[in-house]
Amino acid sequence: MRLSVTVKATKPSSLVTWIRYSSAASSPIVSLNPSGRLQQTLAGSVEVKGKSLHSGKFSTVKLIPEIAGAGRYFEFRSRFIPASIEFAQESPLCTTLLKDELKIRTVEHLLSALEAKGVDNCRIQIESKSSDDREVEVPIFDGSAKEWVDAIEGVGLKVAQNHVGESVEKMVAHVNKPVYVCKNDSFVTAFPALETRITCGIDFPQVPAIGCQWFSWRPLHESSFAMDIAPSRTFCVYEEVSSIVVA
Repeated sequence: MRLSVTVKATKPSSLVTWIRYSSAASSPIVSLNPSGRLQQTLAGSVEVKGKSLHSGKFSTVKLIPEIAGAGRYFEFRSRFIPASIEFAQESPLCTTLLKDELKIRTVEHLLSALEAKGVDNCRIQIESKSSDDREVEVPIFDGSAKEWVDAIEGVGLKVAQNHVGESVEKMVAHVNKPVYVCKNDSFVTAFPALETRITCGIDFPQVPAIGCQWFSWRPLHESSFAMDIAPSRTFCVYEEVSSIVVA
């Protein structure tokens, strides 16, 4: 994807509405173009278990290879929830997918790792210990995407084939004109560009250890995400934690 993005956030803020709009296939802002690469999936299955951040419950996640064109989706209570912005729900301090009254919470690190490592098709089975839960949360581990990257690299990738044994080209999103969106004191700006470059900034004056920081990144090689982005850990301040009410 050839995209240049600038993001600044001084506190957690959702831009789900804008992303839904700009990612629509019919939108003149974003178009889907051939990438010249074939869709991939995992070379084998991998299972991980861990404790969730918001609920404190344990869950089990199994990443399973899928055919070309299937995309990435969660399986929970024998129901399927696509990992798509159409099913994203605004929620405090995490990204939540909602379909048929079932919720998958804190999906951001896992989905980031799958996208960055080129896993275009994957069935994500997730289970909680309680059989009557209507929502489940992806394990948080150390608060980063590193463990997911390690799991993906450990099993490897292969070219995905569809149900008749054919490979399928991967389509990628291209921004066709500049976009600027602001909500409260956060903003996102996206520009057409010849290469992917992301610049982001945060400003937490109430936390001197964090303060104001800016970071600019572009993928220089295959390991760039694993080295530069995946180990980045999520954080929050005490006031945010004490105000969270788990639905």
